[in-house]
Amino acid sequence: MERRKEIQGHLFSLFTIFIWGTTFISTKILLKAFTPIEILFIRFVIGFLALLVLYPHRLNVKERKQELYFAGAGLCGITLYFLLENIALTYTFASNVGVIISIAPFFTAIFAHLLLDGEKMRVQFFVGFAVAVAGIFLISFNGSSNLKLNPLGDILAVLAAVVWAIYSVLTKKISGYHYHTILVTRRIFFYGLLFMIPVLFFVQFEPDISQIIKPVNLFNILFLGLGASAICFVTWNYALKILGAVKTSVYIYMVPVITVITSVLILHETITGIAALGILLTLAGLIISEIKFPAGPRNK
Repeated sequence: MERRKEIQGHLFSLFTIFIWGTTFISTKILLKAFTPIEILFIRFVIGFLALLVLYPHRLNVKERKQELYFAGAGLCGITLYFLLENIALTYTFASNVGVIISIAPFFTAIFAHLLLDGEKMRVQFFVGFAVAVAGIFLISFNGSSNLKLNPLGDILAVLAAVVWAIYSVLTKKISGYHYHTILVTRRIFFYGLLFMIPVLFFVQFEPDISQIIKPVNLFNILFLGLGASAICFVTWNYALKILGAVKTSVYIYMVPVITVITSVLILHETITGIAALGILLTLAGLIISEIKFPAGPRNK
């Protein structure tokens, strides 16, 4: 039974990362008609409403301290992470951001080791981390010499990786309260949107309804709102609950792999030998990190 639950957790992680790895296509299309903050706010409003319709029950939080964890998760995993990532992309290369964000599992391992019982760090995690990051580096830069440091953008990308790690640890902590995963995710979305509202007054936020209802835009908005937000945050949070913060976070290594494969299949981009080697190294790093890695504490 426990083994079956663990397999479930890995499958949910893979499913989530597969969807998240393809979202760049939808975002790229939508950026022609909307600003990053417009896309971000609309997708999570759709996600929140979808979860409300799917499971229209109220979450009765038992203690005020628990509410603070929900607020922290919403602030870190929704508001800060996506804002920092989007702002970083305006100051530095997407390839830089791709590599830097992939170090999130490293921060997750440190925070989980310090703050969560049973989340231990092992040598194979660091070996796998090094191999995976080397692979992601090859995928992102594809053998070019386009490696340039842009301090502000790169620092913002590092901060995005840090806040995602904090989100992972907070969500694992919340899973110990044994609330329904959909209710947990919806509450996190609520706080994410709440913290996002003040930002709307300082940036361009004038989504054009005529653009939203265009079939191509509507499809991609719904994909991001229903698929990448409502469904994937639920499956990711469920995987965190089963596997723990560290084991789940290493699946982030797969995002650039999925992105490259999707680019080949959908955008008909060519894959180079360097990128293929990068994919193999990234997968090897993921496997090394997972081999004989003790699972986090399971719910009984």
